[in-house]
This record gives sequence, C-alpha cells and structure tokens, in this order.
Amino acid sequence: MAAKIYTNKDASIVPLKKKTLAVIGFGSQGHAHALNLKDSGMKVVIGLYKKSKSREVAKKLGFEVMDTADAVKAADVIFVATPDTVIPSVYQKDIAPNLAKGKTLLFSHGFAVHFKTIDLPEDIDVILVAPKGPGHTVRSQFVDGKGVPALIAIHQDVSGKAKATALAWARGIGASRAGVFETSFREETVTDLFGEQCVLCGGATALVKAGFEVLVEAGYQPEMAYFECLHELKLIVDLMNEAGIAGMRFSISETAEYGDVTVGPKIINASVKKRMAAQLKAIENGKFAKEWTAEYAAGSKNFNAIRKAEAAHPIEKTGQKLRSTMSWIKQKKLKKGASQASYTSSSK
Repeated sequence: MAAKIYTNKDASIVPLKKKTLAVIGFGSQGHAHALNLKDSGMKVVIGLYKKSKSREVAKKLGFEVMDTADAVKAADVIFVATPDTVIPSVYQKDIAPNLAKGKTLLFSHGFAVHFKTIDLPEDIDVILVAPKGPGHTVRSQFVDGKGVPALIAIHQDVSGKAKATALAWARGIGASRAGVFETSFREETVTDLFGEQCVLCGGATALVKAGFEVLVEAGYQPEMAYFECLHELKLIVDLMNEAGIAGMRFSISETAEYGDVTVGPKIINASVKKRMAAQLKAIENGKFAKEWTAEYAAGSKNFNAIRKAEAAHPIEKTGQKLRSTMSWIKQKKLKKGASQASYTSSSK
C-alpha cells in the first residue's frame, strides 16, 4: 500500500499557536526550523550553552536566546537539534531535569531515541520531524514559498495529540507544502544510517576512489581519472534526481547506457549486496551505534586518524587543482577539526 502524503490540508498550525517552541542548538537544521517557525508566526526561543558562538548569530536574527536549561523550562515543545553524539550529555545535564508532564520532545533524527542513548520520561510526547534535505535548503525553499518533504514519527503519544503536533511543526517549517510521510523512529534511523554508509557517503566515496586508483595505477593521468570518476558524477546524479534511473539512461548515449546495464551489475554484484545486508544487520542490532558512541567517548582517535589519511588521498590534491579552473564551482576551504552537520539526518 502506498504511503499517505500529508499536505497543508492535513496539517493545521493551530496545535502550536499560543505555545513556546524551543530549538536547542542553532546549526544546519536548528537555524532553519527556528527561522521558518518564526516566520510562520510561532513563538520561538533558542537554547544554547553559555559560551556558544551561535548566541550572537541567533540574537541578530531576532531570537530570544536562553541557556539550554531555561529554554527547556520555558517551552512546551523542545526540538533537540544537536549532533547525535552530543545529545546524551546535553540531555542529561540540561534537558531531562527540566522536562515536565505535558511537554513534547522533538527530534529530526531518531538515533538517540531508537538506540536508547537517553532515558525518556513516560509522561511526555516524543516525536520526530525530519526534512529530507539540508538546513539551508529547508530555509531557501520556505522563503521561496515552497518546501522540502519531511518524515514524521511518533514514539510516545501521552497527550493523544502527538501526531497533530508533528504535522503542525511540519507545516510551520514548510514541509507540508511539499509532502509529509509517516514512518517510525526505527525505520527512519535504520534507513538513514544504511543510506549514508552503504550508498550516499560510504558507498559513493569508496567507488569513486577505487575507480580513480584503477585508472592512475594503469598509467592514466590523475586529471583524466578525476574528471571521469568524480567530476562527472554530479551530472549523472542530477539526472537521476530529476527523472529517476530511467530518465538518466534516456539522457545519456547508447554506449554509456549499454555499459551501465551490462557492466554495472558485474561491479556492484551479489557479493556487494550481501555485504550491504550484513551492514544493515549491524545497524539494526545496534552494533554500529555501540561502536560509534564508544569511539566518540574515547576521543575519536581512530576516527581522526582515518580522517587524516583520507584527506591525504591523491584524489584530493588533484581535485583541488582542477576545481580551481572551474569558476562556476564555489571554492571551499575546510577548517582543521571542523565537523559538518548531517544531511538525512539528519543529517543529511
């Protein structure tokens, strides 16, 4: 059965009126949700730790900024917009002690709830609203009178109004202009992690690097390898994004299409699917979550070593050189130690 698509006619903003909404964190998703809700006429406060550099940014955008604990006390609905690894400490220190019966806790990714890195009281509603796009797109689409599709999920419905609250939030950020789909915390979390690890990030980067290495090791220029294995990937992904796989195949040459359908399955074959299925199990049974939380708690030594090695890969130097010749690509300088907000997640 096809999933129901909720739109503006199904999502009333009324459940959020006369309520105070707290956004804890002011990163990619946090700032977008806060601005969109504010523009939708909602009362929004921002909760941040005392020395956060985002305090001045939020104030300049017209928000009342409070310490995290005070924001939780003041709010009826609390959106936890901090990274998965940071949520447990923020929750234990500032959120949990200030939750009261009748409040609603909202997430844009289900990791902390599904993998139980936090202990939830039983007298509050717990919901999820997860736009399927990065924060800057959530904001820009809203400003243009459009919206980014989103997922909603209900983990606890003490009030009997949790779904109405989730739909109201989705409307407030503009998601119901496009379409809202109902899922569960488990489904959102597992599929999001699987997509990131096996296809969108892990799978794509490993495939790109492997192709680059095969060509360079065979004696071809790294610049040619970069163009064919990384640069042109955007063209193909854009075509798939716009018209699906069939639409992409319609737009490329017959030579490319024949190579696609006959060679592709030999590269990404049954053995790859088998390993993907094994990784799905590792996500479902919590093995990945335990590994990642333990790595973060230990100071991310292994993670940082991998980051350093990956940044030194020849494809990065080649790419930096070639991108400098492309005026249409905005050049980005990565700061050492800086982390990016998640896409899907969350994320994403």
